[in-house]
Amino acid sequence: MLADFITSKSRIKLITVFLTYPYEMFHVRELVRRTGDEINAVRRELSFLEKNGILEKEKRANRVYYFLSKTYPFYFDLIRLSGKLTGLGADILKNRTKLGRIKYAMFSGRFIKGMKKDPEDVDFIVVGEVVIPELALLVRNEEARRGVEINYTVMTEEEFDFRKTRHDPFLEKILTGSRVMLLGDEETMLA
Repeated sequence: MLADFITSKSRIKLITVFLTYPYEMFHVRELVRRTGDEINAVRRELSFLEKNGILEKEKRANRVYYFLSKTYPFYFDLIRLSGKLTGLGADILKNRTKLGRIKYAMFSGRFIKGMKKDPEDVDFIVVGEVVIPELALLVRNEEARRGVEINYTVMTEEEFDFRKTRHDPFLEKILTGSRVMLLGDEETMLA
């Protein structure tokens, strides 16, 4: 999907690594291993991304580490984009037809940003006619990748609308918190 607007394949691979692990630092050799690209291509793209303010670098001992720059004007946009282009978000978009008819799908902002959360917080909500075993498989795969449990909720449109009109505390907490829409129109959902 990044290929829709980025033409450099090496840059796409690097940005994908940084978006998949937005709060980690990477050494050049580790990036070479993760992308499978030649070291010169990786260095060239790292230089480009640093020059444009997307990445920062930090020297530690005799190594240089790269990480996403929090001062980059589109940093939070990149984090939100990562929820759609990597991991569970990408899997859901890719397998959308197998999952049934989804009207809305959204991640909590805390989940996308990789922040600590309370055990009762919902990471992900899906509204529509959902094939739950297919969704559960994708969630289990993401849990294995992340090494954490993902708390998610599935509702029919009728249940969602009923709970919304009744100002259900559970749903109100989800709708008033920060979120990243994966599928559906946020304004329609909140109306």
